Amino acid sequence: MTDSRRTPATAGMLACLLVVAALAVPYAITDARTVGLYYESGAVNPLIAGLLAVVSLVVFAAGSRDRTDPALAAGVTLTFGVFIALVTAVWALTYGYGIVGSSLARHRWGLLAAAATVPLAGGWYAYALGLFGGEDAKGP
Repeated sequence: MTDSRRTPATAGMLACLLVVAALAVPYAITDARTVGLYYESGAVNPLIAGLLAVVSLVVFAAGSRDRTDPALAAGVTLTFGVFIALVTAVWALTYGYGIVGSSLARHRWGLLAAAATVPLAGGWYAYALGLFGGEDAKGP
């Protein structure tokens, strides 16, 4: 695979690691019980997005190393990326205020920003493979 096709997959792997790292930040700031309450206070638990990010990390890596069809990997990571962003957005918007102190006041928005990078990387990967069609489509 050429570098122009490998770079988006590498960016996707870094985006997935960023989501997992952002989910781990509260555990470094406060105790696990408080973090559990914090993550469970919304309509959906954002740790689901973390699970999808880990799966997407594996799929990005498999696609970039031709262990799986790169076009399939791009489609899966783009789809999972959209779900990662949606789950995180739903949690961030329905978060129950007052669960934790000011130490995590802005964390949910940082997590949402990190989650938004995964579908962007998945889209870039699909674009680099020419999957969006058009006259200059490169094909898989």
